[in-house]
Amino acid sequence: MGSSFGRLFCVTTFGESHGGAVGVVVDGCPPRLPLSVDEIQRDLDRRRPGQSAITTPRDEPDRAEILSGVFESLTLGSPIAIMVRNTDARPAAYADFKDTFRPSHADYTYEAKYGIRNWQGGGRASARETIGRVAAGAIARTLLRVSAHIEVLAYVRRVHTLTAAVDPSLVTLAEVESNIVRCPDAVAAEQMIARIEEARRAGDSLGGVVECVCRNVPAGLGEPVFDKLEADLARGMMSLPASKGFEIGSGFAGTALTGIEHNDPFTTDAAGRVRTASNRSGGIQGGISNGEDIVFRVAFKPTATISQPQQTVNRSGQAVTLQARGRHDPCVLPRAVPVVEAMACLVLADHLLRQRGQCG
Repeated sequence: MGSSFGRLFCVTTFGESHGGAVGVVVDGCPPRLPLSVDEIQRDLDRRRPGQSAITTPRDEPDRAEILSGVFESLTLGSPIAIMVRNTDARPAAYADFKDTFRPSHADYTYEAKYGIRNWQGGGRASARETIGRVAAGAIARTLLRVSAHIEVLAYVRRVHTLTAAVDPSLVTLAEVESNIVRCPDAVAAEQMIARIEEARRAGDSLGGVVECVCRNVPAGLGEPVFDKLEADLARGMMSLPASKGFEIGSGFAGTALTGIEHNDPFTTDAAGRVRTASNRSGGIQGGISNGEDIVFRVAFKPTATISQPQQTVNRSGQAVTLQARGRHDPCVLPRAVPVVEAMACLVLADHLLRQRGQCG
Protein backbone atom coordinates (compact mmCIF):
# COMPACT_ATOMS: atom_id res chain seq x y z
CA MET A 1 0.00 0.00 0.00
CA GLY A 2 1.52 3.34 -1.06
CA SER A 3 1.72 5.18 2.27
CA SER A 4 5.10 6.90 1.72
CA PHE A 5 5.96 10.08 -0.20
CA GLY A 6 9.23 11.86 -1.02
CA ARG A 7 12.84 10.86 -1.66
CA LEU A 8 15.08 12.75 0.77
CA PHE A 9 12.34 14.32 2.88
CA CYS A 10 10.27 11.15 3.15
CA VAL A 11 6.98 10.81 5.03
CA THR A 12 4.95 7.69 5.86
CA THR A 13 1.44 8.11 7.25
CA PHE A 14 -0.37 5.51 9.33
CA GLY A 15 -3.71 4.82 11.01
CA GLU A 16 -7.39 4.51 10.14
CA SER A 17 -10.29 6.90 10.56
CA HIS A 18 -11.90 5.12 13.51
CA GLY A 19 -8.87 3.29 14.89
CA GLY A 20 -6.86 4.23 17.95
CA ALA A 21 -4.74 6.92 16.32
CA VAL A 22 -3.37 8.37 13.09
CA GLY A 23 0.01 9.89 12.44
CA VAL A 24 3.21 10.11 10.45
CA VAL A 25 6.91 9.25 10.48
CA VAL A 26 9.17 11.85 8.85
CA ASP A 27 12.57 10.58 7.73
CA GLY A 28 15.26 12.84 6.28
CA CYS A 29 14.59 16.07 8.17
CA PRO A 30 17.95 17.80 8.74
CA PRO A 31 19.21 18.13 12.35
CA ARG A 32 19.14 21.30 14.45
CA LEU A 33 15.95 22.61 12.86
CA PRO A 34 13.96 24.59 15.46
CA LEU A 35 10.67 22.75 15.98
CA SER A 36 7.96 22.80 18.62
CA VAL A 37 4.68 20.94 18.87
CA ASP A 38 2.92 24.32 18.74
CA GLU A 39 4.03 24.82 15.12
CA ILE A 40 2.56 21.47 14.18
CA GLN A 41 -0.61 22.09 16.18
CA ARG A 42 -1.21 25.41 14.45
CA ASP A 43 -1.73 23.70 11.09
CA LEU A 44 -3.61 20.76 12.59
CA ASP A 45 -6.09 23.19 14.15
CA ARG A 46 -6.83 24.59 10.69
CA ARG A 47 -7.51 21.08 9.39
CA ARG A 48 -9.42 19.58 12.33
CA PRO A 49 -13.14 18.77 12.19
CA GLY A 50 -15.81 20.66 14.12
CA GLN A 51 -14.23 24.07 13.61
CA SER A 52 -17.26 25.80 12.06
CA ALA A 53 -20.89 25.42 11.06
CA ILE A 54 -19.93 24.35 7.53
CA THR A 55 -17.63 21.47 8.51
CA THR A 56 -18.26 18.01 9.95
CA PRO A 57 -19.46 18.11 13.58
CA ARG A 58 -17.04 15.32 14.58
CA ASP A 59 -15.46 16.68 17.76
CA GLU A 60 -11.73 15.94 17.65
CA PRO A 61 -9.08 18.12 19.33
CA ASP A 62 -6.40 16.52 17.12
CA ARG A 63 -3.65 17.10 19.67
CA ALA A 64 -0.23 16.22 18.26
CA GLU A 65 2.24 14.14 20.24
CA ILE A 66 5.90 14.10 19.13
CA LEU A 67 7.21 10.64 19.96
CA SER A 68 10.75 10.84 18.60
CA GLY A 69 13.27 12.85 16.61
CA VAL A 70 13.08 16.11 18.58
CA PHE A 71 15.08 17.11 21.68
CA GLU A 72 15.08 20.49 23.42
CA SER A 73 12.99 21.95 20.55
CA LEU A 74 15.55 20.94 17.90
CA THR A 75 15.33 18.13 15.37
CA LEU A 76 17.90 15.37 15.85
CA GLY A 77 18.21 14.24 12.24
CA SER A 78 16.58 10.92 13.18
CA PRO A 79 13.03 9.90 12.20
CA ILE A 80 10.34 12.14 13.68
CA ALA A 81 7.22 10.25 14.74
CA ILE A 82 4.02 12.19 15.41
CA MET A 83 0.77 10.69 16.64
CA VAL A 84 -2.76 12.07 16.99
CA ARG A 85 -5.22 9.97 18.96
CA ASN A 86 -8.80 9.49 17.75
CA THR A 87 -11.01 10.54 20.66
CA ASP A 88 -14.44 10.88 19.01
CA ALA A 89 -14.48 7.78 16.82
CA ARG A 90 -17.91 6.17 16.38
CA PRO A 91 -17.38 3.03 14.31
CA ALA A 92 -20.81 1.65 15.20
CA ALA A 93 -22.38 4.42 13.12
CA TYR A 94 -21.09 2.63 10.00
CA ALA A 95 -22.23 -0.91 10.92
CA ASP A 96 -25.25 -0.75 8.60
CA PHE A 97 -22.91 -0.05 5.65
CA LYS A 98 -20.35 -2.81 6.14
CA ASP A 99 -21.91 -4.95 3.39
CA THR A 100 -22.94 -2.01 1.18
CA PHE A 101 -20.82 -0.12 -1.34
CA ARG A 102 -21.30 3.63 -0.85
CA PRO A 103 -21.47 5.56 -4.15
CA SER A 104 -18.21 7.33 -5.12
CA HIS A 105 -16.36 5.98 -2.04
CA ALA A 106 -13.43 3.56 -2.05
CA ASP A 107 -15.51 0.73 -0.55
CA TYR A 108 -15.79 -1.40 -3.69
CA THR A 109 -12.32 -0.70 -5.08
CA TYR A 110 -10.53 -1.45 -1.77
CA GLU A 111 -12.38 -4.73 -1.48
CA ALA A 112 -11.71 -5.59 -5.11
CA LYS A 113 -7.98 -4.98 -4.58
CA TYR A 114 -7.34 -6.43 -1.10
CA GLY A 115 -10.31 -8.70 -0.45
CA ILE A 116 -10.80 -6.90 2.86
CA ARG A 117 -11.57 -3.36 3.94
CA ASN A 118 -12.10 -1.36 7.09
CA TRP A 119 -15.74 -0.28 6.77
CA GLN A 120 -15.52 1.96 9.85
CA GLY A 121 -15.59 5.38 8.24
CA GLY A 122 -13.50 4.42 5.24
CA GLY A 123 -10.33 3.34 7.04
CA ARG A 124 -7.24 4.52 5.14
CA ALA A 125 -9.43 6.06 2.45
CA SER A 126 -10.81 8.54 4.97
CA ALA A 127 -9.67 12.15 4.81
CA ARG A 128 -8.57 11.68 8.43
CA GLU A 129 -5.40 10.16 6.96
CA THR A 130 -4.39 13.71 5.98
CA ILE A 131 -3.60 14.51 9.62
CA GLY A 132 -0.22 12.87 9.09
CA ARG A 133 0.37 14.90 5.95
CA VAL A 134 -0.46 18.18 7.70
CA ALA A 135 1.80 17.36 10.67
CA ALA A 136 4.68 16.50 8.33
CA GLY A 137 3.90 19.54 6.20
CA ALA A 138 4.30 21.76 9.25
CA ILE A 139 7.84 20.44 9.69
CA ALA A 140 8.54 20.96 5.98
CA ARG A 141 7.10 24.49 6.21
CA THR A 142 9.57 25.29 9.01
CA LEU A 143 12.45 23.91 6.95
CA LEU A 144 11.43 26.01 3.94
CA ARG A 145 11.05 29.17 6.01
CA VAL A 146 14.32 28.79 7.93
CA SER A 147 16.39 27.63 4.96
CA ALA A 148 15.04 29.70 2.08
CA HIS A 149 12.31 32.08 3.34
CA ILE A 150 9.76 30.21 1.21
CA GLU A 151 6.10 30.94 1.97
CA VAL A 152 3.24 28.61 1.00
CA LEU A 153 -0.33 29.89 1.14
CA ALA A 154 -3.54 28.29 -0.14
CA TYR A 155 -7.13 29.50 -0.17
CA VAL A 156 -10.53 28.66 -1.60
CA ARG A 157 -10.87 30.04 -5.11
CA ARG A 158 -14.19 28.48 -6.08
CA VAL A 159 -17.13 26.72 -4.44
CA HIS A 160 -19.64 25.15 -6.83
CA THR A 161 -20.25 27.93 -9.40
CA LEU A 162 -19.05 30.81 -7.19
CA THR A 163 -15.56 32.08 -8.06
CA ALA A 164 -13.54 34.54 -5.98
CA ALA A 165 -11.59 37.49 -7.36
CA VAL A 166 -8.09 36.95 -5.96
CA ASP A 167 -4.61 38.15 -6.92
CA PRO A 168 -2.25 35.33 -5.83
CA SER A 169 0.68 37.73 -5.53
CA LEU A 170 -1.12 39.89 -2.95
CA VAL A 171 -3.29 37.55 -0.86
CA THR A 172 -2.39 37.29 2.85
CA LEU A 173 -2.92 34.66 5.53
CA ALA A 174 -5.01 37.12 7.52
CA GLU A 175 -7.40 37.50 4.58
CA VAL A 176 -7.64 33.73 4.13
CA GLU A 177 -8.37 33.13 7.82
CA SER A 178 -10.83 36.03 8.11
CA ASN A 179 -13.83 33.78 7.39
CA ILE A 180 -14.84 30.13 7.88
CA VAL A 181 -14.71 29.22 4.18
CA ARG A 182 -11.08 30.42 3.88
CA CYS A 183 -11.70 32.62 0.85
CA PRO A 184 -9.82 35.96 0.79
CA ASP A 185 -12.57 37.62 -1.26
CA ALA A 186 -14.99 38.75 1.48
CA VAL A 187 -17.97 39.22 -0.83
CA ALA A 188 -17.54 35.82 -2.49
CA ALA A 189 -16.93 34.22 0.91
CA GLU A 190 -20.37 35.24 2.19
CA GLN A 191 -22.00 33.78 -0.93
CA MET A 192 -19.98 30.58 -0.63
CA ILE A 193 -20.95 30.09 3.02
CA ALA A 194 -24.63 30.57 2.17
CA ARG A 195 -24.36 28.10 -0.72
CA ILE A 196 -22.66 25.46 1.47
CA GLU A 197 -25.28 25.87 4.21
CA GLU A 198 -28.02 25.48 1.63
CA ALA A 199 -26.45 22.22 0.40
CA ARG A 200 -26.09 20.95 3.97
CA ARG A 201 -29.76 21.60 4.73
CA ALA A 202 -30.69 19.73 1.55
CA GLY A 203 -28.56 16.74 2.58
CA ASP A 204 -26.26 17.38 -0.38
CA SER A 205 -22.65 18.50 -0.90
CA LEU A 206 -20.52 20.80 -3.06
CA GLY A 207 -17.08 20.76 -4.67
CA GLY A 208 -14.75 23.51 -5.82
CA VAL A 209 -11.16 24.66 -6.33
CA VAL A 210 -8.31 25.46 -3.94
CA GLU A 211 -5.58 27.75 -5.30
CA CYS A 212 -2.07 27.81 -3.83
CA VAL A 213 0.80 30.28 -4.19
CA CYS A 214 4.41 29.48 -3.22
CA ARG A 215 6.53 32.62 -2.83
CA ASN A 216 10.29 33.17 -2.71
CA VAL A 217 11.00 29.77 -4.29
CA PRO A 218 14.52 30.03 -5.71
CA ALA A 219 15.19 29.25 -9.34
CA GLY A 220 16.55 25.75 -9.90
CA LEU A 221 14.26 23.41 -7.94
CA GLY A 222 12.96 20.41 -9.84
CA GLU A 223 14.50 18.16 -12.46
CA PRO A 224 13.90 17.57 -16.17
CA VAL A 225 11.92 14.62 -17.58
CA PHE A 226 10.22 12.46 -14.91
CA ASP A 227 10.94 14.48 -11.74
CA LYS A 228 9.69 17.83 -12.95
CA LEU A 229 8.61 20.06 -10.09
CA GLU A 230 5.06 20.43 -11.41
CA ALA A 231 4.87 16.67 -11.95
CA ASP A 232 5.68 16.01 -8.29
CA LEU A 233 3.26 18.74 -7.22
CA ALA A 234 0.57 17.13 -9.36
CA ARG A 235 1.32 13.69 -7.88
CA GLY A 236 1.09 15.05 -4.36
CA MET A 237 -2.14 16.96 -4.96
CA MET A 238 -3.82 14.14 -6.85
CA SER A 239 -3.06 11.79 -3.93
CA LEU A 240 -5.37 13.86 -1.71
CA PRO A 241 -8.83 12.50 -0.90
CA ALA A 242 -11.55 13.94 -3.18
CA SER A 243 -9.05 15.62 -5.55
CA LYS A 244 -10.06 15.40 -9.20
CA GLY A 245 -7.86 17.83 -11.11
CA PHE A 246 -4.61 19.81 -11.09
CA GLU A 247 -3.46 22.75 -13.18
CA ILE A 248 -0.58 25.18 -12.90
CA GLY A 249 -0.14 28.72 -14.21
CA SER A 250 -2.50 29.37 -17.10
CA GLY A 251 -3.64 25.75 -16.90
CA PHE A 252 -6.37 24.66 -19.29
CA ALA A 253 -7.21 28.31 -20.08
CA GLY A 254 -3.78 28.63 -21.68
CA THR A 255 -4.84 26.32 -24.48
CA ALA A 256 -7.05 29.11 -25.82
CA LEU A 257 -4.03 31.42 -26.27
CA THR A 258 -1.49 31.66 -29.07
CA GLY A 259 2.22 31.24 -28.44
CA ILE A 260 2.95 34.97 -28.50
CA GLU A 261 0.08 35.54 -26.08
CA HIS A 262 1.16 32.81 -23.70
CA ASN A 263 4.97 33.16 -23.58
CA ASP A 264 6.50 34.85 -20.52
CA PRO A 265 9.10 37.40 -21.74
CA PHE A 266 12.35 37.55 -19.77
CA THR A 267 13.55 40.78 -18.22
CA THR A 268 15.70 41.91 -15.28
CA ASP A 269 14.70 43.67 -12.07
CA ALA A 270 16.41 46.62 -10.36
CA ALA A 271 18.94 44.26 -8.77
CA GLY A 272 19.86 42.75 -12.13
CA ARG A 273 18.12 39.42 -11.44
CA VAL A 274 16.51 37.56 -14.31
CA ARG A 275 12.70 37.69 -14.04
CA THR A 276 9.69 37.15 -16.27
CA ALA A 277 7.36 40.01 -17.18
CA SER A 278 4.33 37.73 -16.83
CA ASN A 279 3.74 34.43 -15.06
CA ARG A 280 1.56 32.24 -17.26
CA SER A 281 4.08 29.43 -16.66
CA GLY A 282 3.07 29.45 -13.00
CA GLY A 283 6.66 29.75 -11.77
CA ILE A 284 7.96 26.58 -13.42
CA GLN A 285 9.55 26.15 -16.85
CA GLY A 286 10.94 22.91 -18.19
CA GLY A 287 10.07 21.27 -14.88
CA ILE A 288 12.35 23.64 -12.92
CA SER A 289 11.37 26.65 -10.81
CA ASN A 290 12.24 29.99 -12.41
CA GLY A 291 12.11 32.22 -9.31
CA GLU A 292 8.59 33.53 -9.86
CA ASP A 293 5.63 32.69 -7.66
CA ILE A 294 4.49 29.10 -8.17
CA VAL A 295 0.71 29.21 -8.62
CA PHE A 296 -1.43 26.11 -9.04
CA ARG A 297 -5.01 24.95 -8.48
CA VAL A 298 -6.54 21.70 -7.23
CA ALA A 299 -10.11 20.65 -8.02
CA PHE A 300 -12.09 18.79 -5.35
CA LYS A 301 -15.27 16.84 -6.00
CA PRO A 302 -18.43 17.19 -3.87
CA THR A 303 -18.23 15.16 -0.65
CA ALA A 304 -19.30 11.60 -1.45
CA THR A 305 -21.20 11.08 1.81
CA ILE A 306 -24.60 12.77 1.62
CA SER A 307 -27.81 12.15 3.54
CA GLN A 308 -30.09 11.82 0.52
CA PRO A 309 -31.18 8.29 -0.50
CA GLN A 310 -28.96 6.75 -3.19
CA GLN A 311 -29.14 3.57 -5.22
CA THR A 312 -26.27 1.09 -4.88
CA VAL A 313 -25.56 -2.62 -4.42
CA ASN A 314 -24.32 -4.80 -1.58
CA ARG A 315 -21.61 -7.48 -1.52
CA SER A 316 -24.05 -9.99 -2.99
CA GLY A 317 -24.77 -7.71 -5.93
CA GLN A 318 -28.32 -7.01 -4.77
CA ALA A 319 -29.73 -3.54 -5.42
CA VAL A 320 -30.31 -1.58 -2.22
CA THR A 321 -31.15 1.97 -1.23
CA LEU A 322 -28.47 3.67 0.87
CA GLN A 323 -29.55 6.25 3.42
CA ALA A 324 -26.22 7.48 4.72
CA ARG A 325 -25.80 8.70 8.27
CA GLY A 326 -22.85 9.98 10.18
CA ARG A 327 -20.80 13.15 10.29
CA HIS A 328 -19.40 14.64 7.11
CA ASP A 329 -18.40 17.93 5.51
CA PRO A 330 -20.98 19.40 3.13
CA CYS A 331 -17.94 20.87 1.33
CA VAL A 332 -14.33 19.77 1.85
CA LEU A 333 -12.79 22.99 0.52
CA PRO A 334 -12.28 24.97 3.79
CA ARG A 335 -10.47 22.06 5.49
CA ALA A 336 -8.61 21.12 2.30
CA VAL A 337 -6.72 24.44 2.34
CA PRO A 338 -4.11 23.45 4.98
CA VAL A 339 -3.82 19.98 3.41
CA VAL A 340 -2.94 21.48 0.01
CA GLU A 341 -0.38 23.71 1.72
CA ALA A 342 1.10 20.69 3.50
CA MET A 343 1.57 18.70 0.30
CA ALA A 344 3.15 21.70 -1.43
CA CYS A 345 5.56 22.11 1.50
CA LEU A 346 6.48 18.41 1.36
CA VAL A 347 7.25 18.57 -2.36
CA LEU A 348 9.27 21.78 -2.08
CA ALA A 349 11.22 20.57 0.97
CA ASP A 350 12.13 17.34 -0.81
CA HIS A 351 13.32 19.19 -3.92
CA LEU A 352 15.19 21.78 -1.87
CA LEU A 353 17.19 19.00 -0.17
CA ARG A 354 17.73 17.23 -3.50
CA GLN A 355 19.02 20.44 -5.09
CA ARG A 356 21.44 21.02 -2.24
CA GLY A 357 22.64 17.45 -2.46
CA GLN A 358 23.31 17.82 -6.19
CA CYS A 359 24.61 21.37 -6.41
CA GLY A 360 25.63 22.33 -2.88
